[in-house]
Amino acid sequence: METTTLVAIFISGLLVRFTGYALHTAFGQLSQQLRDPFEEHGD
Repeated sequence: METTTLVAIFISGLLVRFTGYALHTAFGQLSQQLRDPFEEHGD
């Protein structure tokens, strides 16, 4: 394989992993630990 192809696959894999981690953090089990600063201020 060419170097360019390997770099493209590596960067694509990083992007997919980062997106999966972000979705897991936002909607998975970790989301219960997140706080909402807008909810805390209340009117």
